[in-house]
Amino acid sequence: MAKVKSNTNIRVLLADDHAIFREGVRKLLEGAGDITVVGEAANGEEALRLVEKLKPDILLLDLRMPGKDGLGVLEEMNGSTPASRVILIAENDNEHDVVRAMRLGARGVVWKQSASALLLKSIRKVHVGEIWLDNRMTSEVINALKKSSDSGVRQEKPLLSPREREIVQLVAQGYRNREIAEKLFISEQTVKNHLHNIFDKLGVSDRLELALYAIHHHLTETP
Repeated sequence: MAKVKSNTNIRVLLADDHAIFREGVRKLLEGAGDITVVGEAANGEEALRLVEKLKPDILLLDLRMPGKDGLGVLEEMNGSTPASRVILIAENDNEHDVVRAMRLGARGVVWKQSASALLLKSIRKVHVGEIWLDNRMTSEVINALKKSSDSGVRQEKPLLSPREREIVQLVAQGYRNREIAEKLFISEQTVKNHLHNIFDKLGVSDRLELALYAIHHHLTETP
């Protein structure tokens, strides 16, 4: 696989209890040209210590580890609001764990069986603030969120104003209200008002649902 020529250096921490898997992923990432593996952890407790110490851009986090698993790590990280963005590495499509991981702050999920090119793509996408889920997984997560929500039936073709669509696109890219306000030259309260209307129109209850809904319904694309 050819190296990517880039001035970007994405700092990645690997957390997986299988040394052979870590070795294979390390070789893949270090051959990419724009990614540096800054550390490795064999369990959840070690992952938390290294996140605090190394402050990586991306934490590649195994879902299943002895002791504190990936979800346990996310629960602890959720309260400390670290700069590191988390991509969960899962053995199989456990819908419940995927939804819970995204609720806890994971920015993407990749199957261990995925092609190496998808892992590299997920790291680059999440690094710039996007959410990474493949089409099938996005649909499953949205369906699960929909079942757990009391918001009722979603509109298949919601009527959004151009400004509302801009805000949806920025939310899906990971921007916070203050950052959206600065980009669009409006007040943060105006952003909140727009989001309230958008949630109503789309039948979503939080920013995660909005981002996933936007991706699934191609609302992130420029008209």
